[in-house]
Amino acid sequence: MRIRLLAVGSKMPGWVEEGVDTYRKRLPRDFNLEIEEIALGQRGKNADIAKARAQEAQRIRDKLRGDEYVVALEVKGKPWTTEQLAQEADTWRMAGRDIVLLVGGPDGLEPSLSAMADKKWSISPLTLPHPLVRIMLAEQLYRAWTLLIGHPYHR
Repeated sequence: MRIRLLAVGSKMPGWVEEGVDTYRKRLPRDFNLEIEEIALGQRGKNADIAKARAQEAQRIRDKLRGDEYVVALEVKGKPWTTEQLAQEADTWRMAGRDIVLLVGGPDGLEPSLSAMADKKWSISPLTLPHPLVRIMLAEQLYRAWTLLIGHPYHR
Protein backbone atom coordinates (compact mmCIF):
# COMPACT_ATOMS: atom_id res chain seq x y z
CA MET A 1 0.00 0.00 0.00
CA ARG A 2 1.25 3.43 -0.91
CA ILE A 3 0.16 6.49 1.02
CA ARG A 4 0.44 9.76 -0.86
CA LEU A 5 0.02 13.12 0.77
CA LEU A 6 -1.04 15.82 -1.68
CA ALA A 7 -0.39 19.01 0.26
CA VAL A 8 -0.94 22.54 -0.97
CA GLY A 9 2.18 24.59 -0.28
CA SER A 10 5.81 24.23 -1.17
CA LYS A 11 9.32 25.15 -0.12
CA MET A 12 9.04 23.81 3.41
CA PRO A 13 11.77 24.77 5.88
CA GLY A 14 14.52 22.25 6.54
CA TRP A 15 13.15 21.37 9.98
CA VAL A 16 9.94 20.15 8.33
CA GLU A 17 11.75 17.91 5.87
CA GLU A 18 13.91 16.58 8.69
CA GLY A 19 10.92 15.93 10.93
CA VAL A 20 8.93 14.15 8.22
CA ASP A 21 11.94 12.10 7.11
CA THR A 22 12.53 10.93 10.68
CA TYR A 23 9.28 8.96 10.50
CA ARG A 24 9.20 8.17 6.77
CA LYS A 25 12.53 6.33 7.06
CA ARG A 26 11.08 4.09 9.76
CA LEU A 27 8.09 2.97 7.69
CA PRO A 28 8.34 -0.23 5.68
CA ARG A 29 7.96 -0.26 1.89
CA ASP A 30 4.40 -1.57 2.11
CA PHE A 31 3.38 1.41 4.28
CA ASN A 32 5.32 4.07 2.41
CA LEU A 33 4.45 7.78 2.75
CA GLU A 34 5.10 9.98 -0.29
CA ILE A 35 4.58 13.72 -0.24
CA GLU A 36 3.69 15.69 -3.34
CA GLU A 37 3.53 19.44 -3.03
CA ILE A 38 0.82 21.38 -4.83
CA ALA A 39 1.41 25.01 -5.81
CA LEU A 40 -0.70 27.61 -4.03
CA GLY A 41 -3.42 29.35 -5.98
CA GLN A 42 -2.71 32.96 -6.82
CA ARG A 43 -3.11 35.15 -3.78
CA GLY A 44 -2.29 38.76 -3.08
CA LYS A 45 -3.93 42.03 -2.30
CA ASN A 46 -7.62 41.85 -3.27
CA ALA A 47 -7.19 38.23 -4.37
CA ASP A 48 -10.23 36.13 -5.22
CA ILE A 49 -9.98 33.35 -2.60
CA ALA A 50 -12.57 31.16 -4.36
CA LYS A 51 -10.51 31.35 -7.54
CA ALA A 52 -7.32 30.48 -5.65
CA ARG A 53 -8.98 27.46 -4.05
CA ALA A 54 -10.34 26.39 -7.44
CA GLN A 55 -6.81 26.56 -8.88
CA GLU A 56 -5.51 24.42 -6.01
CA ALA A 57 -8.37 21.96 -6.41
CA GLN A 58 -7.65 21.54 -10.12
CA ARG A 59 -3.97 20.91 -9.39
CA ILE A 60 -4.95 18.28 -6.85
CA ARG A 61 -7.43 16.66 -9.27
CA ASP A 62 -4.68 16.48 -11.88
CA LYS A 63 -2.61 14.38 -9.44
CA LEU A 64 -5.40 11.99 -8.42
CA ARG A 65 -5.55 8.48 -9.81
CA GLY A 66 -8.92 6.85 -10.23
CA ASP A 67 -8.28 3.83 -8.01
CA GLU A 68 -7.07 5.54 -4.82
CA TYR A 69 -8.97 5.82 -1.55
CA VAL A 70 -9.22 9.57 -0.88
CA VAL A 71 -9.04 11.00 2.64
CA ALA A 72 -9.49 14.76 3.04
CA LEU A 73 -7.84 16.26 6.11
CA GLU A 74 -10.24 18.90 7.39
CA VAL A 75 -11.08 20.59 10.66
CA LYS A 76 -14.72 19.47 10.19
CA GLY A 77 -13.71 15.88 9.53
CA LYS A 78 -14.06 13.05 12.01
CA PRO A 79 -11.39 12.95 14.71
CA TRP A 80 -9.66 9.58 15.18
CA THR A 81 -7.64 8.29 18.06
CA THR A 82 -4.33 6.70 17.17
CA GLU A 83 -5.96 3.30 17.66
CA GLN A 84 -8.74 4.26 15.25
CA LEU A 85 -6.17 5.45 12.72
CA ALA A 86 -4.42 2.08 13.04
CA GLN A 87 -7.75 0.33 12.39
CA GLU A 88 -8.38 2.55 9.35
CA ALA A 89 -4.88 1.86 8.04
CA ASP A 90 -5.37 -1.87 8.51
CA THR A 91 -8.64 -1.66 6.57
CA TRP A 92 -6.88 0.28 3.80
CA ARG A 93 -4.09 -2.28 3.68
CA MET A 94 -6.49 -5.23 3.54
CA ALA A 95 -8.50 -3.57 0.75
CA GLY A 96 -5.36 -3.44 -1.37
CA ARG A 97 -5.89 0.14 -2.48
CA ASP A 98 -3.44 2.98 -2.36
CA ILE A 99 -4.38 5.93 -0.18
CA VAL A 100 -4.21 9.62 -0.98
CA LEU A 101 -4.46 12.19 1.81
CA LEU A 102 -5.44 15.75 0.85
CA VAL A 103 -4.36 18.90 2.69
CA GLY A 104 -5.68 22.17 1.31
CA GLY A 105 -4.11 25.58 1.26
CA PRO A 106 -4.50 28.41 3.78
CA ASP A 107 -8.23 28.60 3.03
CA GLY A 108 -8.85 24.85 3.09
CA LEU A 109 -10.03 22.50 0.39
CA GLU A 110 -12.51 23.54 -2.24
CA PRO A 111 -15.94 22.09 -1.26
CA SER A 112 -16.20 19.91 -4.40
CA LEU A 113 -12.88 18.24 -3.53
CA SER A 114 -14.01 17.63 0.01
CA ALA A 115 -17.31 16.19 -1.21
CA MET A 116 -15.62 13.62 -3.44
CA ALA A 117 -13.42 12.27 -0.63
CA ASP A 118 -14.14 8.78 0.68
CA LYS A 119 -13.44 9.97 4.25
CA LYS A 120 -12.92 13.26 6.04
CA TRP A 121 -10.43 13.20 8.90
CA SER A 122 -9.60 15.90 11.42
CA ILE A 123 -6.22 15.48 13.05
CA SER A 124 -7.06 18.34 15.44
CA PRO A 125 -9.80 20.87 16.09
CA LEU A 126 -7.03 23.46 16.28
CA THR A 127 -5.92 25.43 13.26
CA LEU A 128 -2.42 24.13 12.64
CA PRO A 129 0.33 25.45 10.40
CA HIS A 130 0.68 23.22 7.35
CA PRO A 131 4.36 22.44 7.96
CA LEU A 132 3.48 21.05 11.38
CA VAL A 133 0.60 19.01 9.91
CA ARG A 134 3.08 17.16 7.70
CA ILE A 135 5.23 16.16 10.67
CA MET A 136 2.24 15.20 12.82
CA LEU A 137 0.79 13.12 10.01
CA ALA A 138 4.06 11.27 9.39
CA GLU A 139 4.45 10.53 13.10
CA GLN A 140 0.87 9.33 13.50
CA LEU A 141 1.15 7.04 10.48
CA TYR A 142 4.34 5.60 11.95
CA ARG A 143 2.63 5.18 15.32
CA ALA A 144 -0.37 3.47 13.69
CA TRP A 145 1.94 1.08 11.85
CA THR A 146 3.75 0.21 15.10
CA LEU A 147 0.39 -0.59 16.69
CA LEU A 148 -0.45 -2.90 13.81
CA ILE A 149 2.77 -4.87 14.18
CA GLY A 150 2.78 -4.92 17.99
CA HIS A 151 5.87 -2.70 18.32
CA PRO A 152 6.24 -1.03 21.74
CA TYR A 153 6.59 2.54 20.32
CA HIS A 154 2.98 3.31 21.30
CA ARG A 155 3.11 2.94 25.06
